[in-house]
This record gives sequence, structure tokens and C-alpha cells, in this order.
Amino acid sequence: MPIPLSPRRRTRERRGARHRRPDTVPAPVTEFLDTLQAERGASPHTLAAYRRDLADFAAHLRREGRALPQARPDDVIAWIERLRGDGLKASSIARRLSAARGLMRHLAREGRLAHDPTEHVERPRGGRPLPRTLSPEAAAAVVESAEATSARGLRDRALLETLYATGMRASECLGLRVEDVNLGAGYAICTGKGRKQRLVPLGEEAAGWLRRYLAEVRPLATRARDSGRLFVNPRGGPLSRQSLWKVVRAAAARAGVARRVSPHVLRHSFASHLLQNGADLRSVQAMLGHADIATTQIYTHLPSAAVRRMYDAFHPRAGGPAR
Repeated sequence: MPIPLSPRRRTRERRGARHRRPDTVPAPVTEFLDTLQAERGASPHTLAAYRRDLADFAAHLRREGRALPQARPDDVIAWIERLRGDGLKASSIARRLSAARGLMRHLAREGRLAHDPTEHVERPRGGRPLPRTLSPEAAAAVVESAEATSARGLRDRALLETLYATGMRASECLGLRVEDVNLGAGYAICTGKGRKQRLVPLGEEAAGWLRRYLAEVRPLATRARDSGRLFVNPRGGPLSRQSLWKVVRAAAARAGVARRVSPHVLRHSFASHLLQNGADLRSVQAMLGHADIATTQIYTHLPSAAVRRMYDAFHPRAGGPAR
């Protein structure tokens, strides 16, 4: 006699069956993803997420007996209600709706759709959790916990100082090349989402530790191999995301910070500490590389001198040489 499944197990299996990827992805989805990659420089992660979401939307339409160009507003609403019934969070549903809306607009521009069925469908709203941040004292303790008495410790100190001084995402920091850093001017060129580049101030603390790292550590690590990346492993190869996370977690443990600390917590702390000290919101937005205040589409450019003055005035580690 088969063992009955628990209610939670039944829910998981039913949800898995509903969201199982179809055997094929419709041609309009593939064409749309190719456009995103070619024209907007979408990352592989973004493309994979859009592919899953749009395959699910197309499968929903097939069950209703319609293809993508025949989608109606009622179909979109029914799809959202199904996702809601499956227990998806409002943020996850909103992401899927955004993917469907992008596809429908693409088809409309191509003349393959008379009316966008997502045009008047309201975006699901849900409470957005506040970002986790550290106090300025805790952030300083984490950054300063790396012992600069060894090559690895000096690299880790320069890395932690750079993360907190710039608010870069982990991928942005790991993607830095040596030529992206101008220590004389105190800036780094950061390549963010959509391959958009921006200038971010470094601050004297970070610049000082980077000078030591570039003079004392990196040349030794890259004698046999040089990947060109700013932060490298002991063999000269690019530092991995896993290694970066380990550096941050180990620093938090040494600093006695009990809570879970990630590179993104340092990024949130960077923004929070600037704003707490009276920094202009749009200047912080520009340094973070957000599309706009609501992190959507509009990119804000500010004169570098204005950003520099604001950064020097408000960042707690903007001044002072490396010890």
C-alpha cells in the first residue's frame, strides 16, 4: 500500500508539475531573448529567468488554446491568479508579468500583435523587505578585521575596503580590471547591469589599501599568469564569487558580527550610511548604478565633481591614509 503524501509534499509536487518547463520554447520568445541580449546586453542569468517565465506563460496560453500573438487581457489575469494560487510572492509574480509585458511590447513593435494584452494589467504589489545593513561601527569593524600582515590578508583588506567604499555589487567588484582603477583621481570605472559603465569614487582609505595591494601582493600572484582582473587568487586567476563570499563572512566572524553578512549587506550599508549623513539621494543612486530612484529604467548622470564633493563630505571612510 503506497504511503500517503503529506499536504506540503502534495503542494510541492502539484506546483512542480505546473511549472515544469515545456519541451520547446515558442519562436517569439527565442526572438525576444535574442533581442534582449543583442540590444540591451542582458546577462545570462536574466535571460534564463525570462526564458523560464515566458515558457510558463506560453504553456498557460496553450492550455487555453491560444498562441502568444492571440493572448488576451483575461489570459494574463488568469495566469497571474494561477501564480498567486500557487503561492508565489507578489515580487515573483511582478517579475513574471514584467517578462510577459516585455514580450508583448516586442511583438506589438514587430507588428505581430494588434493590442498589448498586458497594457492595463496592474502590477501585483507586496511589501518589500527593508535591506539589511550594518551600523557604521560594525561596517568599519568588518572591513578592518582583515590582517594585513600576509599577502592574502592585504588583498582581503583592499577588497573589503573597495566593496564598502564604492557600494559595488559583488559581480561588479570581481569584474574590475587593473586599468579600471585610477588611484590618482580616486575613481574606479564600474561595469554594471546591461554593461552600463559608471564612475564611482574610491575614497582615500580604499585607494591607500589598493596601492599597497597592487605594489606588494598582486605582482607576486601574477608572475606565472595574469588574468587582468584587479582582484586575483594566489595563482593569478580571477577571484571567484565563492571566494569573495568567504572573505566577507570570515571578516564578519573576526569582527564579532553575529548576523549573516554578505557583499550585498556592505552595498546596502554604503548607501544607508551616506543617506543617514545627509547625502543627496540622486548622487547615491548614480553611484549604486540604479536605473532610477525606484531602480527601474531611467539612468541618472551627475557631474563627477559634484559626486566627488558629496562623497568626500558624507562617506565615513572618505578620508585618511591606509595604516
